[in-house]
Amino acid sequence: MSFKANLLKKIQINNLAAKVIASIGPADSEKKTDKQAMRELLNMSSYKFHKERDLDLYISDNAAKHKILVSDNELAIYNSTPQDVGLRKSPTVKEMLNVFKVIKILNDSDVVVCKKEASVKIIEKDCIRGLDLSFDKADIKEIEIDGAASLESGYAKGVIESLSLFAELLGYVPAPKAFQISDNHIIGAVLKKENNVMFGPVILYNRIHNALRRVGEQISSADKEKIEFLHKIASGKEKASQEGVEVFAALRESVFVSMASE
Repeated sequence: MSFKANLLKKIQINNLAAKVIASIGPADSEKKTDKQAMRELLNMSSYKFHKERDLDLYISDNAAKHKILVSDNELAIYNSTPQDVGLRKSPTVKEMLNVFKVIKILNDSDVVVCKKEASVKIIEKDCIRGLDLSFDKADIKEIEIDGAASLESGYAKGVIESLSLFAELLGYVPAPKAFQISDNHIIGAVLKKENNVMFGPVILYNRIHNALRRVGEQISSADKEKIEFLHKIASGKEKASQEGVEVFAALRESVFVSMASE
């Protein structure tokens, strides 16, 4: 797979993991873990599906003892065997009458590695581990060219895909609430300070008008005039630092700078 394909897969993995974590509720809540998203994540991992009793298990390897994830609301990972997990999670009446087995059933702390968010993070890392994310300047140039071509042809999905790739490379995030503007896909660098958020450089893509703009400076969430200026840039009433395909060139150069500093 190409670097671009691998990076897109990493973004997909990160998004699925975030979706699962967002769905996990407190122990006493009725909130259900997003099992479909978790299955999609597991299917991209090295963990293999295994049915034990009425349990859906995902097993990390073929050793005598495995790291085993149970696909339920807790998402516990056990360091044990499928048979032992079956006993602890889905015991029969006969097993519950056996005093030695009841001890195992009532207390699994000796074999549980982690649960919930921590388990999702382990699976997320396992998925990413298999990706080759090494790249050179030619790979970055390819993302720039693809983004510029999508912009020139009015292909919004392609523009957003290229912006997502640059965001992953530069650590850009979606706009905080104070900087959000309707009909605009906005990303940028965030720096949190004591009483406000600094946001910038800012990339704005208006999906309706297929207009791409970049604001090179940082803007404070407390600076109402600068935020209003950002809205004027988004509507085309003020000039941005770069516009159109120049934005992709600026993003390319930002990645090159970060490469040189590593």
